[in-house]
Amino acid sequence: MTPPASAENARRFHQLHQDGLLILANAWDAGSARLIESVGAKAIATSSAAVAWSHGYADGDLLPVPLLAATVAEIARVIRVPLSVDFEGGYSSDPVRVGENAAVLIAAGAVGINIEDGGGTPELLGAKIGEIRRRASQLGVSLFVNARVDTYLRELVPADRQLDETLARAALYRAAGADGIFVPGVVDAATIRTIAAAVRLPLNVLARPTLPPAGELAALGVRRLSAGSGIAGAAYGRIAALATGFMHEGRSAPLAEGALSYRDINALIATP
Repeated sequence: MTPPASAENARRFHQLHQDGLLILANAWDAGSARLIESVGAKAIATSSAAVAWSHGYADGDLLPVPLLAATVAEIARVIRVPLSVDFEGGYSSDPVRVGENAAVLIAAGAVGINIEDGGGTPELLGAKIGEIRRRASQLGVSLFVNARVDTYLRELVPADRQLDETLARAALYRAAGADGIFVPGVVDAATIRTIAAAVRLPLNVLARPTLPPAGELAALGVRRLSAGSGIAGAAYGRIAALATGFMHEGRSAPLAEGALSYRDINALIATP
């Protein structure tokens, strides 16, 4: 059985998709998750790419599940808000194994997951969702399953077919037991409105420079906005710039620009 705290977080996470726009600034380890929570996050979601990078793996179902589970457990230990995990494709093409992998993440503290169709067939993802739902029910967890439709992000079909294919896949995933639909890569307001109205589940979109602002997204019917790997990418860019400048010029002053103090970070991590 799931611990009472996990059950309450699962309930809260579902509720966060019902009203307004849930904005998720994706984390990649316990420290980033605790920091994001401290600045007002209502929930924490991981970025699969950022978690993989932090362990020295490329993104793309390459991260060993035990490492992911350990990361989930570390994050769950230091936060009090609901935790959703980017599960990529479930780290297997076998739906039963995917269900087993999901059970490991639930035991580590996840109350939500993202799972993507990517290069696989929609029918395969539907089968994976069914197994995840079955295992979550066995564990007594109302897991929020966010099904990612990659028609726009990966350009899986020609542009004139993307909308119809997205809606067809969303319907299949909803029937399989998904709680939300994630369509990364879509940025056109009219298309977003059409998808939000048609999918009959909370719609999640991904941050992009040309994406409409949060207020407009909410009016279009979007219920969840994810940063994805964007924050981690920005952090890596900053690290590269600081490290390059320090190694080549040896100047210390830039290291303090915009930085949190040692004392503040240590206090933040010490008091979850």
